[in-house]
Amino acid sequence: LITYFTAGEPEVRAWPCERDAPAPIAASKIHTDFEKHFIRAEVTSVDELVAAGSMEALRAAGKLRIEGRDYRVKDGDVIFFRIGR
Repeated sequence: LITYFTAGEPEVRAWPCERDAPAPIAASKIHTDFEKHFIRAEVTSVDELVAAGSMEALRAAGKLRIEGRDYRVKDGDVIFFRIGR
């Protein structure tokens, strides 16, 4: 198992998932509908987030990677999932 993180204004949360899980499978750990409605993942490392201070600072610096359905989640990733309806 590995751990990835989601970060929002009120909290940072850790999620366990299988090593090398595709992004939609990792998203399903948050809610099962996230797998079905997955659009993309905005990804950075926890070290880059700490150095930048916020997700907004990472976005402004162009440090978030845009990843698709085939992205394999890595230990320590910080992921913002974009989900459709």
